[in-house]
Parts: sequence; C-alpha cells; structure tokens
Amino acid sequence: MELGLYSFAETRLDPATGQPVGDDDRIRRLVEEIEHADRFGLDVFGVGEHHRPDYAVSSPAVVLAAAATRTSRIRLTSAVTVLSSDDPVRVFQDFATLDQLSSGRAEIMAGRGSFTESFPLFGQDLGDYEALFDEKLRLLVQLREQIVVDWTGHHRPSIAGRGVYPRPVQNPLPIWVAVGGTPRSVVRAARLGLPVALAIIGGQPARFKPMADLFRDAAAEARRPELPFSINAHGFIAESGDEARAMAWRPFSETMGRIGRERGWRPPTRAQFEAECGPTGALFVGSPDEVVEKILYQHRLFAHQRFLLQMTVGPMPHDAVLRAIELYGTIVAPAVREALGAPAPTSAEAGA
Repeated sequence: MELGLYSFAETRLDPATGQPVGDDDRIRRLVEEIEHADRFGLDVFGVGEHHRPDYAVSSPAVVLAAAATRTSRIRLTSAVTVLSSDDPVRVFQDFATLDQLSSGRAEIMAGRGSFTESFPLFGQDLGDYEALFDEKLRLLVQLREQIVVDWTGHHRPSIAGRGVYPRPVQNPLPIWVAVGGTPRSVVRAARLGLPVALAIIGGQPARFKPMADLFRDAAAEARRPELPFSINAHGFIAESGDEARAMAWRPFSETMGRIGRERGWRPPTRAQFEAECGPTGALFVGSPDEVVEKILYQHRLFAHQRFLLQMTVGPMPHDAVLRAIELYGTIVAPAVREALGAPAPTSAEAGA
C-alpha cells in the first residue's frame, strides 16, 4: 500500500499566535511539509485547489513544482484539480511540466470539487455540473494518449489536429478520479481505465464498501481488473491518542462547523468527534499504534492500494504537523507495510 498525505493549505487563525495566517507563510509551510514527508519515506503528497479566502492554493501545480525541487522520491499530485471549471489542455500541460521537473513523479487527481466558487469565476454554469466534468475528463484522457489531438465537444472550443506539449516523462501520466460516494462516478472511472480515490470524512467507513465493490466489478467488466483504489481521510497523529484528539478537536470543529453552516449541516459535537476517532470511525486521529490499527481495519474492508491522510483539516501548529508527519513516516508507515507484506523504502530512497 502507498501511504501519503494531502493538504488544502488552510489559512484560518494560527493556533500558536491567534493571528491570521498569510498565504505566503502557509504556502512556504506547505512546501516544508512536503519536503518533510519525502524525508521520512512517505509515498505521495497531494495539494488541493480552492478559490476561497480560507485556503491558500488555487494552483496546485505551481506549489508542487516548488516542492519538486526540494524532494527526490515522493509522488506529487493534485487533490483535487477542479477539472470542471478548468481547461483540460492547460491542466495536462501544467502537470506534464511538473512531471518533467520532478523526473516522473507527477499525478493528476481530477474531481468536480466540493466547493463551487471556481464555476462563476471561470464563467461556467453550475447547471452543467455533471456534463462539464464528464466531457473534460474524457478530453484529459485523450490528451495523455495522443500527441496530436482532434476533438469536438460542447463546453470547450474544438481542437483540430493540434499538438499538445510538453509531453510527460511518464507514459501514461497518472490520472486518478476523486469521488465522494456517487456510484456513477466510480463506474465511469473504471470504464475509462482510471483509478479512484474515495474520500471518507464522516460516518462509518464500512458503508462505503459497496462503492469499492462496484468499482472493481465495473473495472473487471471493462477488462481493467488491476485498477488501484485509494481511501482519502481526515486525521492527526501525536505521541498519544489523548494528545492527538486534544490538539485536533478545536481546528476540526471550527472548520467543519463553518463549512456546515454554509451547507446546512449541524455543527459537530465533541461526542461525535470522539466516536469518529474510535476503531471503526472515519477519523484517523490518535497515536501511531491507533492509526496503524485503523488503516489495517479499513484495508480489510476495502483492500485498497493507497491511503492519503489530511492532517490539517483546520490550522494546526506547524511544529506539531511536522512531528505528526515524522511519526507517520517512521512508525505508522513501516508497521502498515510490514503487516501487509510490502517492502519499505531503502534508507537512500527515504532521504536518510
């Protein structure tokens, strides 16, 4: 199993100072987090795209390019690229450039996005939400398969025999599809030959097992039985479970409560949070041993090939985040790999 992290580069109040975090500071801290993850042997780091004042990154490829110059082995992916409101040609070019810069470590995680600010910003109609993603995802797949492209659609000008450059080091450039639980999305990804990243951020993860089964059934029908499957989740790691939960609760409750007010959700309670941190809940908040056990529990459910953890659901002290990454890379990841019979990175690969 590949083990990694993702971040949305939140910019709410700094828990250490009580002051707003500037975009410049947050982006620099984020690059340091990616560098730290590479140093301690994690496999993947993803950066999200948002167009809101509470998140610092609107262009993941730019941040990942900065990280590429300071890392040597970790894979660098968006998490996600909001493909519906972007131009697939430009997305492909940006990540092909990142792939060249990183010597073949770039990936695209394409999604429709959980926020909608980018749609009016780039002149897209939310009424075309599903059609935009379907059309642009198919074009993105065609772009990685063909250098010279002929294409006609409804939501972007046609392409008549044009070459798209640069080409990536990897052939093909990996494209994942991020989903939140819609059956049609996983079936489409399987038929297109694309791996799926399923976000589970609340409730009982076991209820998502039919999604994994559906994806694999659809992949088998499409004669693509080896497509990887990822679980993306929220969490935090500290020396003890009590310490991790004490640190994570306030940022988590502020962030989820604020988003909940926008969407009509009830604010989270401490009791709900503690339950979600339990052995069968969705949150990976705990000691290294607790997080290992939960990863292995979910692997028994999903048999997934990748696990990505978002540690900064709300602003966390930077030093604590770096320590959590170290615990993840030096204790959690080796234990999971050993339990699953996967080889660990060599000391040179892990940046030791």
